[in-house]
Amino acid sequence: MNSDTAQPVKQLHSDWLYDPNPRYYDEMVAADGTIRPRWQPLIEPLEQMGKAGFARRWQEGRRVIHENGTTYNVYSDPQNASRPWPLDPLPMVLDSMEWSHIAAAVAQRASLLNAILADLYGPQKLLRDGLPPELVFPNPAFLRPCCHVRVPGDVHLHIYAADLARSPDGRWWVIADRTQAPSGAGYALENRLVSARVLPDVFRGAHIHRLATFFQTYKEALLSLAPGRKENPRIVLLTPGPYNETYFEHAFLARYLGFTLVEGGDLTVRDNRVFLKTLGGLPPVDLIVRRQDDTYCDPLELRPDSMLGVPGLMGAVRSGTVTVANALGSGLVESAAPASFLPGLCRRLLGEELKMPAVATWWCGEEPALSYVLQNLANLVIKPVFPSPGVQPMFGALLSAAEKAALVERIRATPSAYVAQEQVPLSTVPVWKDGMLQPRHLVLRVYAVASAGSYIVMPGGLTRVTASLDDLVTSMQSGGGSKDTWVVAGEPTSQFSLLPPSSSRLDVSRATFDLPSRVADDLFWLGRYVERVEPAVRVARVILPRLFQESDLMAMAGVAAGKRILTGLGYIREEPQPLNGQLGSLEREVLAMIYDGQADNSLPANIHRVRSVAWLLRDRISADAWRILNQLDLQLSAPPPPEPIRISGAQALLDQAISTLSAFGGLVMESMTRGDGWRFLDIGRRIERAIQMVELIRHGLGFECDTDSGQLEALLEIADSSITYRSRYLTSMQPELVLDLLLLDEANPRSAAYQLVQLHDHIDRLPGSRSPVRRAAAARIAISLLTAVQLAEVGECIGANPEGRRENLEILLNRLTSELRVLSETLTRQYFSQAIASRQVSVP
Repeated sequence: MNSDTAQPVKQLHSDWLYDPNPRYYDEMVAADGTIRPRWQPLIEPLEQMGKAGFARRWQEGRRVIHENGTTYNVYSDPQNASRPWPLDPLPMVLDSMEWSHIAAAVAQRASLLNAILADLYGPQKLLRDGLPPELVFPNPAFLRPCCHVRVPGDVHLHIYAADLARSPDGRWWVIADRTQAPSGAGYALENRLVSARVLPDVFRGAHIHRLATFFQTYKEALLSLAPGRKENPRIVLLTPGPYNETYFEHAFLARYLGFTLVEGGDLTVRDNRVFLKTLGGLPPVDLIVRRQDDTYCDPLELRPDSMLGVPGLMGAVRSGTVTVANALGSGLVESAAPASFLPGLCRRLLGEELKMPAVATWWCGEEPALSYVLQNLANLVIKPVFPSPGVQPMFGALLSAAEKAALVERIRATPSAYVAQEQVPLSTVPVWKDGMLQPRHLVLRVYAVASAGSYIVMPGGLTRVTASLDDLVTSMQSGGGSKDTWVVAGEPTSQFSLLPPSSSRLDVSRATFDLPSRVADDLFWLGRYVERVEPAVRVARVILPRLFQESDLMAMAGVAAGKRILTGLGYIREEPQPLNGQLGSLEREVLAMIYDGQADNSLPANIHRVRSVAWLLRDRISADAWRILNQLDLQLSAPPPPEPIRISGAQALLDQAISTLSAFGGLVMESMTRGDGWRFLDIGRRIERAIQMVELIRHGLGFECDTDSGQLEALLEIADSSITYRSRYLTSMQPELVLDLLLLDEANPRSAAYQLVQLHDHIDRLPGSRSPVRRAAAARIAISLLTAVQLAEVGECIGANPEGRRENLEILLNRLTSELRVLSETLTRQYFSQAIASRQVSVP
């Protein structure tokens, strides 16, 4: 249905040159060159701001995408790298009249496919009434264990997506159904957040339909499906993990909807009931929103080689103790082969005519269809009858003669394995590229959620565009892009944008969120990696300004101390020649440590590890915390400045890094709820800070008795304790006083003793740490560490043996290092293992 019947409006301003291809329907420009009416609320403000003003706004949009960490994993990348989400700043625009037709057709199609699934996994009457069994039973997506398994409300499709394309005559067609675990709804919401930030005035003035109500409807529908505690069910979002192409979306939706993001290893089935593995026990799970293919969900009954699933999940579903959305087996109707049967099925099952047909489809398992396909191969798109990951459609028009002959041979050999569809000349839409508007083909993905016996359609969707006008595939894996989709309302729309609280009354609770062992492990290592970065930053910041003070013996002593520390920490190589002869080499090594992202132990590499762990916690850490860590990664990933200003640039970069690290530390202390999650993050920080301080003392102070004042000053500066020392002792530099401040002083937040006090307190509060009989192993180690520093005498530590060596200090530091590492390993065994026999199942 094409609603462009209003009076044509003016042409595009000459400053915004746009030349659509007349062979295709263009979404913005009509055949006579005028702007379609629905685009006018967008085009007029754009012409007023001009291309330069729009480009400045889009810089803000790109910054937001980077700050939010909106990414998409590309499987073809050898490093499986996540790339920034490819969003085009210009939205796709539709009007309410046209949208009402699209929404009604998509809702009808969702109801139809849901009814087909209910029959094929139930009485299978459709197979007796003409639907070829060859399209059902050989389909790998037909899961026999799901037959005759009741699903709540007979709803198999809780969320459905249809890929739509517009033909040259302006009509919309369905080119694909997404029923397995439809992706992209979260990206559509993220697109909206970015576009509304880039064009806030345009967005408000155009009266665009909001998306938040759709997600609230989805959440309420899921809450109603939980078979357990209806007043406050536990819902988890099951993800294949961080290497999945749309992992960002999984974390984003889990946070937005308030669900717990889990992987298969976070769940366990006992007595036909699903439980979440947490540090405090095994709370029951009522509903699983799955974002992985159903065959991977249960290695016992569905796919034995799956490492992503939950053994026994199928049995729990069969017993009715947990609901899975979408229902297991719903991928059955994603095949394009039954498309030619859908009009008849719609009349039979719904008593209605199909409102939006699929593109013309021929299943080669029927002789007339096979004959037509072989004669018209150049005009068709050939697909496997059953969708297969990584298998792309074949466009007959793009095949060489030899490729066509080979394809014909394969089709003749197994005709029932292929389906052909008419190649629709996809419509085009303008994209902003290289400061110009250029046409690209588009496919519109529209979403519907089951609610109250029907389906509610998102007033918008995910518009995907091709990489070039010659390309016909809109897949992100193939380099395609995306757009926000605006549905223009005729009047101001609802301003609802936040999820309201549940209507049911709940008891007050101060419990923190359920903490799976995997998440505790990630938080622990996030804390360790963050603290591992800071000493190297501070050492480099001490060395660089002293490199140009060769005549200052105290400065050179500080450089020597810093060099020993960096060598001991593994950042630079040890050089046998005297320091004065290697200052140039030291400068190069320090700069390489700061700028060389390829070196395994450089600052950029360590910061990237921080960001990688933080990426796994996107649903657990605040948006502010993510932005801080992402900013740190961006700061230290920037290319080095030109040679003449590289030293000063490095010093400025190190100052920024310290500020950013301090911001993260402040956020952790002031904004995180004091639960087990915060506790494990801080335990990781305290263990690493204690280890780093021990190493600073070992290599900075050393075990020889000839300690220089410049060495002590540098050590205090690296340990961020200069002000405290001078406030106590003024200008007198004595090694025993420095050692006391950095090793034994429990009031100094940088000292090893302070870290051990905090560790003792944290570990004492962990689940299972106290026992009527004996303390847990980690608690005993924490007590041993704290006792070691509390009983140490600074005079004995700093004193020398007959050989002039600080033997007692060396013994103490070796003990601390050893026990801190044992403590880390003990915590891993005690809390981060996925199989802990002592966990008790909690009663709902």
